[in-house]
Formats: sequence, C-alpha cells, structure tokens
Amino acid sequence: MRTFLVALLFTTLTYSQDFKDDISVVQFSAGFVKESEVPLTPFRVYNIHYFYIENRAVLFKEENIKYLPTVILYHNGKEITRVESGLDLKLPENCIELINKHIEVLIEDKF
Repeated sequence: MRTFLVALLFTTLTYSQDFKDDISVVQFSAGFVKESEVPLTPFRVYNIHYFYIENRAVLFKEENIKYLPTVILYHNGKEITRVESGLDLKLPENCIELINKHIEVLIEDKF
C-alpha cells in the first residue's frame, strides 16, 4: 500500500508540472474572457498550453493567477515572466513581443 501511495504521489507531481517543460508558453483564462486571449500560435515551435479556470481551478491557485487572461513563460519548470491582463480583462497589445523578448534571451543563453 505504501509503495502505491508513493507512486501515485510521484506520478501526480510529475504530471502536474509537465506543462512547464523546456520552453513553454501557457495562457490561463476563462470562458467568459475568451475574446481577450491572444493566440499563442507564434510560439508553436515551443510547448504551448491553454488552461481554463472552469476546468483547472486548483492549478490557477497553485500558479497564483490573479488576472484573466494571464500568459506565463516557463523554462525547465521555472517561471521566467508573466503578462497579466489587469482589471480591464485585456492583455497588453505587446504581449507577444514581451514573451518573444524573453525567449530570445533564453535561446541566446544556451550558446
């Protein structure tokens, strides 16, 4: 029984963090602000994920999401930057550029 619980805990912890692997761009949002989201297609060569509070409320709490939508750039499990919408429920117009700037620095640091 103890082995089963340890395996279950390890699997849950591993699975819960896989969206942060390598370079990942994650958008946290909700159905009622879908029109305020930004398309993450410019980042399709990296890991992209969309999470909605209606389906993953615990994850939103774990990641300390205060504004919807929010876009976070992760690198190997570590948060690099976040772009939040604020009270107006709209991401800044330069959201994609802000994320891209940080990705360029990550890539430059690899060499």
